[in-house]
Parts: sequence; structure tokens; C-alpha cells
Amino acid sequence: MNRVEEALKSARETKILEIGSDILSRIPAIFAGQFPGKKAIIVADTTTFRVAGEAVLRLLKDAGLAQDEPFIFTEPDLHAEYHHVEALTEALEHGDEIPVAVGSGTINDLCKLASHHAKRSYFSVATAASMDGYTSYGASIIYRNNKQTFMCPAPQVVIADIDIIRRAPAEMSAAGYADLFAKVPAGADWILADELGIEPMESTAWAIVQDGLQDALADPEGVQKGEEKAISSLVEGLMLGGFAMQWSRTSRPASGAEHQFSHLWDMEHHTHNGIAPSHGFKVGIATLYVSALYEQFLQHPIDQLDIEACCAQWPEWEEQEARAKEMFANDDFIETVLEEMKAKYITKEALAEQLTVLKTGWSTIRDRLRNQLLPSDEVRRRLQLVGAPSNPDEIGIGRDRMRDSFLRAQHLRSRFTILDVAVRTGCLEEWVERIL
Repeated sequence: MNRVEEALKSARETKILEIGSDILSRIPAIFAGQFPGKKAIIVADTTTFRVAGEAVLRLLKDAGLAQDEPFIFTEPDLHAEYHHVEALTEALEHGDEIPVAVGSGTINDLCKLASHHAKRSYFSVATAASMDGYTSYGASIIYRNNKQTFMCPAPQVVIADIDIIRRAPAEMSAAGYADLFAKVPAGADWILADELGIEPMESTAWAIVQDGLQDALADPEGVQKGEEKAISSLVEGLMLGGFAMQWSRTSRPASGAEHQFSHLWDMEHHTHNGIAPSHGFKVGIATLYVSALYEQFLQHPIDQLDIEACCAQWPEWEEQEARAKEMFANDDFIETVLEEMKAKYITKEALAEQLTVLKTGWSTIRDRLRNQLLPSDEVRRRLQLVGAPSNPDEIGIGRDRMRDSFLRAQHLRSRFTILDVAVRTGCLEEWVERIL
């Protein structure tokens, strides 16, 4: 049994995932089998409708399957914003049609949440290998100026036609590759959380996302060239990452400190040359710098850590709250920061216990992390080969902004990562200066 078949056995919502060349023709039979007696409604934007939506529409029509008029987003620069979810939800609530989402990240997330609001599942037709959200539980939506993850089920069916996906713009595949690469340091963050007793490892989710990860990342040049084998491996890796999140009902298996940087830049409304860099490109740059932070951590004499000194510099909550309010005084997401920071704040006594576990178990922890991680130079090399940014300047993040991002990103999520270890050992600023 291959890895996709094994992952499908553990999936909570997705019943069918097909990855292959020239497989759009299978859509009518699969739709009829999964949604007997139901009408379909194509959901796409103007580009994805041209790329694949028209073909899906024709295939369903030729098979005699009833359809409503397609729902086409016509905005030239479509983003996953909540008002688009509301518009699609309203359209779906007039009937009981099954949405057929034809597109990549934005279309999939909009359709996922709108389908959930309309109390039905949906069918996804992937058009690019640009992200891991096709099969994941949850949708990333911009709501009240902040990107938030809304809990909602994954699609019942996902079809990934490699002939279509490999013809997508090369930068979309590069973004997907960078997003998949993030699973390497994200896995290291989970190892840390597991070793310190903060968030135990879940073996099924870990195996789904990590067991074949290195194989999926093995050919960045092939991905850049749109080669069938390399794109197929990338698509499979991305889909498996989504399955791990679907199984665990959390993004922990696929997301760590590197995603905190991306979330920060989203919430700061960052643009470069007038547009927001893709999620994958932001995560790719963050993956490079988180990998470098791990190198500093692994070189540090943690077995000689002065726990008493670490606890002496650890602030009471009121002091940490005041610092956060000052750091984010000019931002519109301070309430999110305070909520997330409060959720992971610990007392000096708890910090001493946590750092004692780190210090006494350092040999084992260090070995596990070294087995998981890749050197930052190798991360940079592969990002360059796949055609993704490998320098923060390429996405409009200068040296000072990158330094600030290290200091700010840790505040955004309650998830425990290497950033928290760096803060709790009092080493973050020292390590960042060395990196930069």
C-alpha cells in the first residue's frame, strides 16, 4: 500500500484523492459516486476557470450531470478575504449544489469555509502545487484585517491532474516546494515540544508528513522545470501534509516557527513592489532563517546552561504584557498578541523545570534535532534551485526588518517553537545577531 492510500485510511473527511496525468475525465464518475443525485456548481476565478474549470464544466455536462451556473470570482487580484466567503455562502444557501472548487490556495480556502457554512462537503480540483491546504482541516482567511485559521472540514474528493499542475506558473510550484520544505524545521519544533513535555508527538500525524518528506524535496531542479516525476512527488508531499493536519485537527504537524514569521508579515500587511509575496515564498525565507537559528542552538553549550540566571531574567506576566504592548503599540492586532502570549506564559518555577529537562536531556534532544534538520546552506541552495527567494530582500524584507521579525514573531502564536527556547534561555538576540 502506498503512502497516499495509507493516509486516506486515517483521513476524517477526504474519501478520494487521485494524483495522476490526464485524469480530469474521471471527475464525472467520481462525482456521481460520491454525491449521488446532487447537482454540481463550479467555483473558480477567471484564470482557473480558463485553465481547468471550462473542461470540468463540459465533462460534467457531457456525462448528463446537472449543474448550476458557475460561481466565478472576477477580481483581478483575488485574496482569501472573509467577504468573499460570505458571497459564496449566500449563493450556496439558495440550493443544495455540491461546490467543485477549481483552483489552488485562495479558491480552495474560500470554498472550504463557505461549504462548511452551507453545511455540505465539496469537491476540489487542484490547479497548482502551490500549498498544502487542499487536504487540510481548516481554511486561512483574512478576517478583520488579520489572517486567521477557521476550523472547517477538508474536501470529500481531491483530484490533482499533473498535466494541468505542471503547466502552472513556475513560481507557484516553487512556492509549494518552499511550503513543503517548512515541514523540516516544523518537525524539529515538534520534537522540542515533545521532549519538553509541552505537546507530545502524535505518531500517525508525524509519519504521514515526515516519512517521505526528504524524497518529496529531493529534486528542486525538476520542480523548477515542471518535470512530471518531480511535480508528482511535490504534489504528493503537499497532500500528505494536509492529511496530517486533517488527522490531528491542528496544523502542528506542518507548521512551526517559520509560519509565525509568515503570519507576522501577513498581519503587518506586508507588500513588495505593490503586492503581497506568496505564502510559500514568505515561509521559504523563514525556513532558511529558522534553520540558521537552530544551528546556533545546536552549537550552544546547553548542557552547561545556567538555569538560575535564565530564571532571574524571566519577567513576571505583567512585565511581559507591558513589553508586548510597547512592541506592538502601532499594530492593529495587539489583542491577538496578548491572548496568544498569555496562553503560553509560564512562571519562573515552571521555567526552571522546563530548562532542567532541556539541560539534562540535551544529548538525546540534540541528536534528534540533528537527524531532522538540514543545514541552512543546503536550504538556501535548494530554494535557489527551485526558483524561490533565498534572500529576504527578494520579498522586501530588509536586515533591520528581519531582526525585528525574530523578536516579534514569537509573540503571535501560543505554539511552542525554537523561538520560545531562544527567549527562555535568554539567547535570542545573541543568536540573531550572529545570523545577521
